[in-house]
Amino acid sequence: MKVDFKLSVSSLSKQLEHFWQVATQKVELINKEYDPSQGSPVFTVEGRYSTRGWTEWTQGFQYGIPLLVFGATGDREMLRIGKKNTLEKMAHHVTHFGVHDHGFNNLSTYGNLLRFANSGLFESSTEEKELYRMAIKASGAVQSRRWTPVTNGGYIYSFNGPHSLFIDTMRTCRILLAAHKLGHRVLEEGDKEVNLLERAITHGLTTAKYAVYYGEGRDSYDKWGRVAHESIFNVNDGNYRCPNSQQGYSGFTTWTRGLAWAMLGFSEFLEYLISMESETPEPGSGSSQLNPGDPETGLIHSVFLKAARATCDFYMENTAADGIPYWDTGAPQLHQLGRYQESPSDPFNDFEPVDSSAAAIAAQGLIRLGKILEKSDPEASSSYMAAGLTTLNTLLSDRYLSLNNQHQGILLHSVYHRPNGWDHIPKGQKVPCGESSMWGDYHMTELCYLVEQMNKGAYYTFFNNL
Repeated sequence: MKVDFKLSVSSLSKQLEHFWQVATQKVELINKEYDPSQGSPVFTVEGRYSTRGWTEWTQGFQYGIPLLVFGATGDREMLRIGKKNTLEKMAHHVTHFGVHDHGFNNLSTYGNLLRFANSGLFESSTEEKELYRMAIKASGAVQSRRWTPVTNGGYIYSFNGPHSLFIDTMRTCRILLAAHKLGHRVLEEGDKEVNLLERAITHGLTTAKYAVYYGEGRDSYDKWGRVAHESIFNVNDGNYRCPNSQQGYSGFTTWTRGLAWAMLGFSEFLEYLISMESETPEPGSGSSQLNPGDPETGLIHSVFLKAARATCDFYMENTAADGIPYWDTGAPQLHQLGRYQESPSDPFNDFEPVDSSAAAIAAQGLIRLGKILEKSDPEASSSYMAAGLTTLNTLLSDRYLSLNNQHQGILLHSVYHRPNGWDHIPKGQKVPCGESSMWGDYHMTELCYLVEQMNKGAYYTFFNNL
């Protein structure tokens, strides 16, 4: 990608102001027109949200969007919509034992409500705040039970089963960190206590070791920063078996939304660990759960920083010039686009779709990593920060922002599941384009909220003001 170092958070102020107007209109539109009896909205078909019976992982994004719009604009109607729907419709997500997506659904809703209540953005009783805290604690406990111990580690397993580690979960298991922040205790049989911080860190260390590549010769496709969507383990003996992919092209190519989940997930973990430095257990501390399995990498912080930098570097090297990636870096027809990294992204091309949702997630990861490195590595910090703002600048353009008042989405050209053929291909086009996803809309809104706060001299994290 071609990084625009002239961009700053303040230079995007007018575009952000326009974004909040668009997002507000879209929230009002979907709140008025979408029939919740269909199930959770997942992605649009010809501009209207539809559902997909796979797992319930997007409803929290639907109600989290108006909460973030409220946080940015103070619009009380946005607060009403987000809060009312959270209280009426999100309770079953707190105890959903069948998914690894708790950090998506419940921090987007209960987490945002608690942060805004504690910040004084709206009046709330002690009992109301305690409800939000209890939801986060319970959600963290439920997600922590999806646990597979393996040789020298363990992980929160995906909905595919105990053998399956998804890269996505690097962002969803932040619910364990939030529950830990709130002082929650998880007790197993015989009152054996599970330390949520240790469990989350162990998951992160296992992910960093097996799902992220560092150019160290693990296999023929080992390249600095490449990720595998899914890592497969033998649950009988705890040994790693192979990479795999559910939504990417293959286990030996890089699905770019999975890459983006890693970029943002590792960066957020680092922010949390830095904020809780005195509580972070070190490798070899004697914990039965915490063992990185690779003592040569040193401290936990350095393992996560290596993973964050590697994945961000890979993204910057393997995306279009304007910061928007195609859906998989090994997509079979991508070669037809030639040196696509040197040209702006083309969502209307004839060969492979872009994925704007991956860009929105990745941009936040780039900005957060840039912030982390401000003092220790100013040159790299400037590069990552500018790359994130370059990507955001593209996403705020008319090419990617949904300006049709009848289109229910916010961010155009998102892709859900290319291998399964779930994405709508408009008449006259050869690849999916022009549609939105609920996770893309949420992460675009969250990205804009982060930059909006930075422009005001503040900095948003999922754990501040909990």
